[in-house]
Amino acid sequence: MTVLVLHHRGSLTGTPYDEWLADHKGDLLLIASREHLALVSEELPPEGGAYRRTAAVDCYETGGDLEALALAWAREHGVTHIVACQERDLERAAELRDVLGLPGQRLDTVLPYRDKALMKRLVAAAGLAVAPYLAVESATELIGFAERHGFPLVLKPMDSAGSVGLRILESREELDAHLADGLDLYGPHLPNLLAEAFVPGRMCHVDGLVVDGRMVFAWPSQYQYALASYRTDTGGRLDLTLDADDPLTHRLLEFTEQTLAALGGPEDFAFHAEVFHTPGDELVLCEIACRTGGAAIRDIVRLMFGVDPSEAWVRAQLGLPLPAWLGAEKRTPLRMVGQLVLMKRPGRVVRTPEGPPDFPWVEKYQMFVAPGQTLREAAFSADFLLTALVSGTDRVECEARLRVLEDWFLGELVLEPVDGAA
Repeated sequence: MTVLVLHHRGSLTGTPYDEWLADHKGDLLLIASREHLALVSEELPPEGGAYRRTAAVDCYETGGDLEALALAWAREHGVTHIVACQERDLERAAELRDVLGLPGQRLDTVLPYRDKALMKRLVAAAGLAVAPYLAVESATELIGFAERHGFPLVLKPMDSAGSVGLRILESREELDAHLADGLDLYGPHLPNLLAEAFVPGRMCHVDGLVVDGRMVFAWPSQYQYALASYRTDTGGRLDLTLDADDPLTHRLLEFTEQTLAALGGPEDFAFHAEVFHTPGDELVLCEIACRTGGAAIRDIVRLMFGVDPSEAWVRAQLGLPLPAWLGAEKRTPLRMVGQLVLMKRPGRVVRTPEGPPDFPWVEKYQMFVAPGQTLREAAFSADFLLTALVSGTDRVECEARLRVLEDWFLGELVLEPVDGAA
């Protein structure tokens, strides 16, 4: 078994494919993005160690060097499986599997989770609620949609991830300014713009794993903030798992199972669903991805269930052993978990905490800045200043602990204004 890993974003230290697959019989090959390795200050692993071959590709996201190298290595080394965990790699991996005749997720099961218009059409056809939407092909259509559904108006690429490209327009004046600012509906890969009516209420997310076509675990959480506010949000962004006896918990799990049934999928995949809970107590699908959730969601799941969902997903694709309980009945979490995220904001870092906090309930603490750095506003929804996880017996205790941690960190952090940093 020779496994080719495509690694687009994030830390290789945080996704140790070589450790996850230490018991597989065969070679590991790795192609990574040079740009994103630099962003996380990591070097490409050497060849001949855990990985037989490694390469860092320039213009990973937009160029064709990745495909050319992947096909060459596949034929040279007899690749039997392709592993891709980042959302923007899913389609490319599926197309490579199609060309090479390899097992795993193919394009027809990726697209319902990547093309947001197709996703909403399939889910609505199954009788589940989605926000009114339009695949925009002209400025006239977009104006007409806004007149029918009003403001705020949500705009985003149909294949976006991590809130990249998302815009919320509050008025007709903002829409007119957006159209006048060079809205391109006629590029080579367009139309790729989705308009949605704004859905009020709290955003919930459900994260889990499907193995052999069956959802083996899943659990809902609720964001205590608006996802699209990451550029300007300087307060603590809290994410809390829901208690087992919360009536919303069962409803969200059932809604997610129905969504998965409507979209289908491969035999083995992780998923991250985002669902609005409206003031009228309705559940409305925002979107769902066939990959592990971002930020610290992997760690949240690991703390709740004792298994890393990405590791289990990768091992399931290769037919490697999984924890025995994954084949039994679904289990409730071992503990409740809360997440604190602080976004980057303009300024020069003068001082940060000297070390992690001395609170026994802090399960993970990761700071992404150091004294001397000059920061700008967050560029995307995972452009963090700090992430931290706490555990507790229930949602109320987790939230109280997160507030204590936020106050401690902001009391230790010193930023000074910098002209033009915004």
